[in-house]
Amino acid sequence: MQNICRIFLIVTATIFLNACSVNKAKIDNDLAEYFKPYTNQGCFTMLDNSTGEITVYNLSMDTTRVAPYFTFNVLNALIALQTGIVTDENMLIKVDSTKTSNIQSTNESNIVSAFQKNNISVFQEVSRRLGYDTLQSWIDSVSYGNKLIANPIDSFWLNNKIKISPDEQLGLLKRLYFDQLPFRKSTQEQVRNMMIKEDNSAYKLSYVTGNGVDEKNNLMDWNIGWIEENKHVYFFVCNTKSEKNNNSNNQIANKITKDILTHYGFFKGVK
Repeated sequence: MQNICRIFLIVTATIFLNACSVNKAKIDNDLAEYFKPYTNQGCFTMLDNSTGEITVYNLSMDTTRVAPYFTFNVLNALIALQTGIVTDENMLIKVDSTKTSNIQSTNESNIVSAFQKNNISVFQEVSRRLGYDTLQSWIDSVSYGNKLIANPIDSFWLNNKIKISPDEQLGLLKRLYFDQLPFRKSTQEQVRNMMIKEDNSAYKLSYVTGNGVDEKNNLMDWNIGWIEENKHVYFFVCNTKSEKNNNSNNQIANKITKDILTHYGFFKGVK
């Protein structure tokens, strides 16, 4: 009986650490209007850290796991810097062109530039250097989504093998922000700094985007991050699904996120 109770507590703790409870979330269906110009399927969730209040649009999609695409590189960068595969932010990572068909504008970059420009090929090279065992160990340690790695090692986060829900992404962001992930504080700070997109006297906006095609040929788009105003932090995740041939599907989640944040009164330094 004691063993059963111990297992229950471990499982409960793992769930708590990796996802934000949405049982008492405020459902805001008015947010539907911000998705309609782009897609009829999407979700948005926000955590006000000062009050613990969670606001959700489309709870069903918020708790459904899908591939993370480029957003996985939050974890990829953490692992690379923690293990020394990438020694520092300025280390140039040269992509082995014989092992990828995804060469972008440059085949050599440091991790900061690759992260900020969503340079997939550089992070594919990072994954190859880390290898299966190292990646699986850290993914298990963080309890990232379904924790499933499958070959090829440089594509499992792009080809719908590993999956994570928006709710779980929100939990991961909170742990990263407060140095609660199993990495050095300096490593977590490095990755947080890589996520900064806008920083001024009114607010600081940090996020990472990512998109890809799911098993049914739908384009999935992510925007995950946080906004800080008046020493308060609000975490957010937006995930959308649209037809692949939708001409307006580039950066849908990012556009919707900024529209919603504006709707809620952000960007003025008064929140």
